[in-house]
Amino acid sequence: MAWIWLVAAALIAGCGPTVSPAISPAGTPTVFPSACPSSPAAPSGTSSTPKPALSTSLPTPGPTTCPDPAPTPTPSPTPTPSPSPTPTPSPTPTPLPTPTPTPGISRLIVNGARTSKDVALTFDMGGRVGDALAIAGYLVDHGVQASVFMTGAMADNTATDAGRKVLAIVQAHPTQLRLGNHSYTHADFTTLTAAQMADELLRTEAAIARTSTLDARPYFRPPSGAYNTAVLAGVGAAGYGLSIYWDIDTIDWRPINNPGGPAGPTADQIVSKVLTNAKGGSIVLMHLGGYETYAALPRIVDGLRSRGFNLVNLDQLLGG
Repeated sequence: MAWIWLVAAALIAGCGPTVSPAISPAGTPTVFPSACPSSPAAPSGTSSTPKPALSTSLPTPGPTTCPDPAPTPTPSPTPTPSPSPTPTPSPTPTPLPTPTPTPGISRLIVNGARTSKDVALTFDMGGRVGDALAIAGYLVDHGVQASVFMTGAMADNTATDAGRKVLAIVQAHPTQLRLGNHSYTHADFTTLTAAQMADELLRTEAAIARTSTLDARPYFRPPSGAYNTAVLAGVGAAGYGLSIYWDIDTIDWRPINNPGGPAGPTADQIVSKVLTNAKGGSIVLMHLGGYETYAALPRIVDGLRSRGFNLVNLDQLLGG
């Protein structure tokens, strides 16, 4: 029997020191380590290919090689997560500066806030006296807020004291009536230099100061409505930041009987014009010396109030 073991040893020699399983007395193969790389063990519960039983016949010798090792799978590279880009914070916008009014420029006011129910009745007083005192008395007696623009020449007029009496009425009712500057000679300001404009305004202030403590600033009304950018700059530099225009002109300074010119409005026409065109924020132009103004005034006041309008002076209209 010794030759059988010799043959078996020769067959195995090609695999190096691998030792074939020996048959244990109990018939269970005992596996020894192999120098050849081993294939992965079969998963539990599966059978591996049975090894052939040892033969007692001598096979034709041939080259014996170790089986190619099962390729070891190249591990997939663990992807390196790309770092999430840190969001660049949006730049905080720099707030725009609040525009400030250009110093020395008077602001032209045509009307107040259209969203309001306020209407401002304004009365110029210059050459003609007419019903000036009666109109001023009506405004006071009926609690009508209003504004008066007077010329310096009227305040200084030695032929009548109507201008000075109106100033006294305005001063006696400071929260009801407001005063504005209407120049001294009622000149066309678009024809004047800045120095001449300032002179007109300062002379008027002096005339008003001779009989009252009233301050006409900041309200200026351009005579005949004549203005341009030079006028606004000139009166602004003289301290009058608000140039008051209008959106309803009654043309009450023109007489009905007007030889050589268009006829002025009747009282009915004045009333109709005001009530038809009045809106929130309207500024109505009338004259204390108007020809039909006093006759029209009560119906204007009642009509505006019945339509829900508030009669206000310029301080109230413009929030001054």
